[in-house]
Amino acid sequence: MRKFFDQELNKLQESLLKMGAMVEDVIDLAINSLINQDIKKAGEVIKLDDKVDDIEVEIEKKCLELIVLQQPRAKDLRKISSILKIITDLERIGDHGVNIAKITKKIGNEEFIKPLVDIPKMAELAKKMVKNSINSFLNEDIELAKKVAIMDDEVDDIYESIYVELLEMLSENKDIMEQVTYLLFIGRYLERIGDHTTNICERIIYMVDGERMSY
Repeated sequence: MRKFFDQELNKLQESLLKMGAMVEDVIDLAINSLINQDIKKAGEVIKLDDKVDDIEVEIEKKCLELIVLQQPRAKDLRKISSILKIITDLERIGDHGVNIAKITKKIGNEEFIKPLVDIPKMAELAKKMVKNSINSFLNEDIELAKKVAIMDDEVDDIYESIYVELLEMLSENKDIMEQVTYLLFIGRYLERIGDHTTNICERIIYMVDGERMSY
């Protein structure tokens, strides 16, 4: 019975790793479609996110089956409940990628009002945070989880600098209002991705040692 449970738990973790990789791809594809103003790629983001949603449902179903049928011990139950919370944050990260793709479609081929430097930098940080948060879960690495959570401060700082710069540009030219709004939303979506990844890290720390994160 225990061997079967361990096998199923390992499968769950493999599925979680797959979901994390798919979410990284969503972020990457969304930002690349924006940078290259590629409407076709933006459409692919939405299709990929549908697959993220599908795997979330599969993982959730398997988690609930294990809880009901196997009646896991306290430590195992905490891990399964953590997976349930983590996949919720991953799904929401995917949704933010879709939101970025939708804005890319709205911008279309319109010339950017500024070089896109900070937004891709935020996206790279966000992808790294997602990847490392999943690795910290698989290895039960609390120190890595804390490092990932601290990276969110850097994401927040970049967003703040984008916000200030765009508002200064807007004060000098009201005609760019629409694109300023779009770029601010994109920055906000990336900032929220950082927040969701921090949620994942907090859950990992609680799963491993039963304590809430303080840093």
